[in-house]
Amino acid sequence: MTNTVTRTQTELTNARTRIVGTRDGVLADTIVTIVRIVRMVRRAILTGWRRVSPVITPLGWSTAGVVVAAFVFGYAAGWAEAVVVAWTGLVLILLALLYLIGRNAYDVRLTMPSNRVIVGEKAPGEVIVANWTRRRLSGVRIEVPVGFGLAEFAIPSLPQGGVHQDVFLVPTSRRGVIPIGPVRTVRADPVGLLRREVVWASALELFVHPRTIAIPSMSTGFIRDLEGTPTRDLTSSDVAFHSLREYVPGDERRNIHWKSTAKTGSYMVRQYEETRRSHLMVALSLAAGDYASEDEFELAVSVAGSLGVRAIRDSRTVSVVASEKTPEFAKRALYAVRRLSTINRGRLLDDLARVEAAEAALRLPELARVAAESAAGISIAFLVCGSTVTATQLRAASTQFPVGVDVIAVVCEPGASPTLRSVAELNVLTIGFLEDLQKSLARRAVVA
Repeated sequence: MTNTVTRTQTELTNARTRIVGTRDGVLADTIVTIVRIVRMVRRAILTGWRRVSPVITPLGWSTAGVVVAAFVFGYAAGWAEAVVVAWTGLVLILLALLYLIGRNAYDVRLTMPSNRVIVGEKAPGEVIVANWTRRRLSGVRIEVPVGFGLAEFAIPSLPQGGVHQDVFLVPTSRRGVIPIGPVRTVRADPVGLLRREVVWASALELFVHPRTIAIPSMSTGFIRDLEGTPTRDLTSSDVAFHSLREYVPGDERRNIHWKSTAKTGSYMVRQYEETRRSHLMVALSLAAGDYASEDEFELAVSVAGSLGVRAIRDSRTVSVVASEKTPEFAKRALYAVRRLSTINRGRLLDDLARVEAAEAALRLPELARVAAESAAGISIAFLVCGSTVTATQLRAASTQFPVGVDVIAVVCEPGASPTLRSVAELNVLTIGFLEDLQKSLARRAVVA
């Protein structure tokens, strides 16, 4: 025997029960019918509005309003001039409709030779329009959004199989990521009352990389080599032999040098120079308070990029971090760093193209503290900042790293003479131009 569960009307939860409940009869049916009609009309109006609103420009809406008002006041008050204005405006609207007739049967493509350029380089883009229909197409304009600007092209009349190409240049005077597109074709009347847009190609991103300088490996020779360079620290177990010494309790027997023991008559053990794997860190401050001007910040970004790219090319273990920004409505400061990609040169510069200075970003001492905690085994750390960072703040930032880590602060001050000074155990390089970085590092290597 099969049990059948029947849902009663009181158990229904639909539009009818929300409107009339369990009521039945002519009145209830009439109310439901009215609600259904109202909804259908509302849906039709919204659909029509969504289709019409993008077509009518603000000037078109203003003209339509003037036409309606002129008809009402002109015929009601017998004002002949108003009637003339009304009919003139109506004729303009009807003529504008003629310009929208026809299909946008184009094949539109947006291409760029490269989506990565260095700041200041030319970045050309190309729009290709083809007509694969059997009729001639004309009266269409191409619009390409470029960042906050707009590139416009008038497409000539294209016969069947005709192709038109237009080249535009994207301004790259400032580092950043510039959105380009999507391309849209526009049909519009000469007055500008109506316009019809069709979006074609997808949007692209142009990465404007910071300028970097090639730093020869010899200029960063004070950085320990990837495979392990002997340090001044001595250890009982490593690969770089240093000397022999007498045995002391606690030494491992496997380190005893038996030939020397036989000659001297006392136990002699091997002593080695400790070698370390190089782990370079570049910490870039994004705090607006650490820079006196935008030029200082841009120079700092270029310095961070140059150091990171050199380390990647040398196959070093490298970490590039930047200050994290505290959300506007957060109750307390966010102590975190943003790790930039160091997979390859392009990915690092892509991330550097996106960084921006912010008032709520961590200042240099806090950045150094979080960076030191987030990465283990750092052998050398570069702290990149602007000229407003004081010597006290630089010293406080350097003390966040463990003993044995070589900390170098690079202070960016456009136009300043390059200098090298020591603040306690911290080396401070001040550079006025990006080219000073190479010379300053070479000088630091000689001093070290």
